[in-house]
Amino acid sequence: MMNDYLTIENGVVIDCNTDVTDVVIPDGVTSIGDRAFAYCKSLESVTIPDSVTSIGYDAFRYCESLEAITIPNSVTSIGDRAFSYCGSLKTVTIPNGVTFIGDNAFAYCKNLESIIIPNGVTFIGDRAFGFCVSLKTVTIPNSVTSIEDDTFRYCENIESVTIPNSVTSIEYDTFRYCENIMIHCYKNSYAEEYAKKNNVYYKITD
Repeated sequence: MMNDYLTIENGVVIDCNTDVTDVVIPDGVTSIGDRAFAYCKSLESVTIPDSVTSIGYDAFRYCESLEAITIPNSVTSIGDRAFSYCGSLKTVTIPNGVTFIGDNAFAYCKNLESIIIPNGVTFIGDRAFGFCVSLKTVTIPNSVTSIEDDTFRYCENIESVTIPNSVTSIEYDTFRYCENIMIHCYKNSYAEEYAKKNNVYYKITD
C-alpha cells in the first residue's frame, strides 16, 4: 500500500518521502521497518498508532528536525540506531511495554535533555545514549541487570544516574567522559562497588 508519502507492505512501513514534514502512520501498521524514515531531514512530527509493536534499526536515523516523539505502549522493542543523530530531539518517553533498547538507539541526540526508561526494560545496548551531551539525569529501572559498554559515553553534562540493586554488571566505559556524574545507589550494591573502583562520585540512597 502507498499513500502520498508512505510505502507500507504487509503491515510494515518500509519507506517514506524524504521531503515530508508531518506523518500520521495509519492504524493497522504493526512495525516501522529498518531505515523507514532514515534521512527524512525535514520530518518534524510523527504519530505512531497503538498497533505498532516494533521500531526497526535506523528507523528514524538522521531525522534532524524531529523534536519530540511519543512511542505507544504497544511497542516492545527499539532497534539499533533507531533515533541516532536526531539532533533536534529533546524529549522521549519510552513506554512500559518496551523490553529492548538497541545499540546506539539514541546516540548523538545532542539536544536530548530527558529520558524516562520504564520498568520492564531488560536490555540497554552499547552506546544507547552515547554522545547525548545535553542529557542531565537518568533513572535505571529495577528490571535492568546490566549496563553495557559506552551506554552513556560522552554524556558530558550528565549529573545524576540512579542505579538499582538489580544491576550486577556495569562495563568499564559505561560512563566514560561523564566528568560531572554522581551515581545514586544502595549501600553494598554492585553500583557502589563500581563507583569506588572507578573513582566515580556516588551517593548512597536510603
